[in-house]
Amino acid sequence: MPQRPIRPDDLLKIVFVSDPQFHPDGHEILFSRKHINEKNKYITNLWSASDTGELKQWTQGDAGSSSGRWSPDGHSIAFVSGRNETIPQVFVMSANGGEAQALTKLEEGTISNMKWSPDGKYIAFAYRETHPERTKKAAKAREENGGSTPAWVIDVPWYKLDGDGYFGEQRFAIWTVEVATGAMKKLYGSGPYGTSDFSWSPKSDEIVVSHEMGENPWHKKELPLIFRVKLDGSATQVTGQKGGNKGNVSWSPDGNWIAYTAHPYEQETWGVRNMRIWVVPAAGGDAKCLTLEDDYCFETATLSDTKDAGGSGSLIWSPDSQAIYANAAWHGESQICYVPISEGGVRLLTEGKHGITIGNLSKDGGHIACTYGNATTLNEVAGYDLGEHGPLPKTWTSVNKDFHEEVISVAPTETWVEAADGHKVHVWALAPIGIDNHQRGPAVLEVHGGPHCQYGCTYYNEFQVLAASGLEVVYSNPRGSKGYGEDHCMAIRADWGNKDWVDIEAVTHWMQNQPNIHPGQLGIMGGSYGGYMTNWAVSHSDAYKAAITDRCVSNFTSMGGNSDFVDEKDGYHGKGNWFGSLESISNVW
Repeated sequence: MPQRPIRPDDLLKIVFVSDPQFHPDGHEILFSRKHINEKNKYITNLWSASDTGELKQWTQGDAGSSSGRWSPDGHSIAFVSGRNETIPQVFVMSANGGEAQALTKLEEGTISNMKWSPDGKYIAFAYRETHPERTKKAAKAREENGGSTPAWVIDVPWYKLDGDGYFGEQRFAIWTVEVATGAMKKLYGSGPYGTSDFSWSPKSDEIVVSHEMGENPWHKKELPLIFRVKLDGSATQVTGQKGGNKGNVSWSPDGNWIAYTAHPYEQETWGVRNMRIWVVPAAGGDAKCLTLEDDYCFETATLSDTKDAGGSGSLIWSPDSQAIYANAAWHGESQICYVPISEGGVRLLTEGKHGITIGNLSKDGGHIACTYGNATTLNEVAGYDLGEHGPLPKTWTSVNKDFHEEVISVAPTETWVEAADGHKVHVWALAPIGIDNHQRGPAVLEVHGGPHCQYGCTYYNEFQVLAASGLEVVYSNPRGSKGYGEDHCMAIRADWGNKDWVDIEAVTHWMQNQPNIHPGQLGIMGGSYGGYMTNWAVSHSDAYKAAITDRCVSNFTSMGGNSDFVDEKDGYHGKGNWFGSLESISNVW
């Protein structure tokens, strides 16, 4: 059967894979497999792929299962599911098969970041209880009593998150559950943003956590710190840390080091600075930056509508504690790299126009579980052989084979455009399907949100659908984007609509001079910050005949009350930012 142009409803045929986790023996990868059912609901279940190509489904049902993790001995799988009364719990099932058993008995809430202790006796996880007025039980009681849904009473600026919803003042804390008995304990919770970032010690007797300090960092910034927490809940600060944001803590297998991503600047919360890789002695001492001479940011999200954007912040230690594996994002690509502890510096292991997201390391340290895809290939589960050091991982699944055999996926062309001030802008273009290349036709410029992330070498369903409808689709990474160094990203701090507009204008002029684009038939579209720049573009230029501004930023003051991305007073947006405007209205924060 010949391939056909993609249609909007082909989204229902896409299979989404994520969270790859190697079995300790290195011959099987557990992963989350997600699809859209007939009721337009995302359904996620656990599957595994073997190095022989065999696929196995571990969980079933519309309740969904995710965050699958092999036990350290490989005999069990822990996962999160809402199968019991739709309240998510931690379940454990035998790797030999059989019925899964609920290990926790939590009240309604959200579970994330689940990890086995190295000795297999405990599972730690981040858990946030649902606000008492927002539980299913409370809603049922109101319905029976004829009550109405209460209004949210908000007294902190951070009360919601895209993809997570409204949670008010509720925050994540670290909990543990004993596998043998099911005994649960709230171990540690602190900071105005809560605590969900942690790592086990190799002896399984402590965890290390990082979190914001102070009660009101939106008014007065206090630096995030790293703590060691014993299983009795007592915490000790790890001394020697530098200032600035911190995250992705990871304890070395030999117990000597704690790795984390950080930057040393106090007044930066919007991701404009490079998050570099640091290590600090677990016993306390001088912290050192391992990637100071490299211009990578190790929390760079590469945008796509067929995979999680992710911050690529996972830090994976080699078994001998001599190196750290991570994702390095650059010029739209995402590669696997390693950083030696002794001398530091980033060594790229893979190369090519693709996106790779790492999961974990096999027990022997020989292979990395990952997902792999590119601009014309949806993500598949893959394994990277660290012994071979080849340019590409080996794909272990082909769950989207039928999709690709049925529909046409257009490969982008790539170029660099020079802006008016000499700056170079990275640009991609998808040619329309079924249109004579010598005929000048309509085109649309896509502007990404963030703004501090990147477009790149990933499959973008929206772009493919637009190209199939007859549009030339152009997308770029103007100043403010990640993947081009800190100066490129810093160029729009407290200055949206200046250097970024210079770059977008340059891309627009380039489009107007392409032989296959009609200069009088240009559109522009974007969401969030991309919506802001769409608003800016149509109010500063007559070049566009149509525009779509989606979930846009249009008023910085109102943004301060309804955004899920909180800026501190006089922070990212400078003196007199939206926080200062709100403070003049109310002192409640």
